[in-house]
Amino acid sequence: MATPANDNIPTPARQALDALAVDAEDPAALDTLASSDVLVPVPDDAGEAASADPSLLALPVLDQPGGGAPVVPVFTSELEMADLLPSVSQYRMVPLGALAAQWPEEELSLAIDGSSDHGLTLTSEGVRTLLARPAG
Repeated sequence: MATPANDNIPTPARQALDALAVDAEDPAALDTLASSDVLVPVPDDAGEAASADPSLLALPVLDQPGGGAPVVPVFTSELEMADLLPSVSQYRMVPLGALAAQWPEEELSLAIDGSSDHGLTLTSEGVRTLLARPAG
């Protein structure tokens, strides 16, 4: 498969993740990340209704090795998603801040570009505290 040349250009979300790797509390990077769209894989078992209805979002939940909190993987680009989950055939583009604002109360971590050098994993509390932005 040929990769378009612009796939190697870092997106603002990717640049924010790089900045957060240096300073985990960088407010500008957190704002940029929260205002970015991320790709949320549609789980295979989501059903046709959930896949077709834009108001519904089924989160893909993966179990972590070693018994850690379950994790929801999201990605900043198709390339990042293909590296970790090459079998994903469908995804939704979702504003990360809006997703974080509706994050479930239970222990559920969020992994952004989880398999990359610039990946970021947040606890449930971290998602709501650092990334949640009011809708609007």
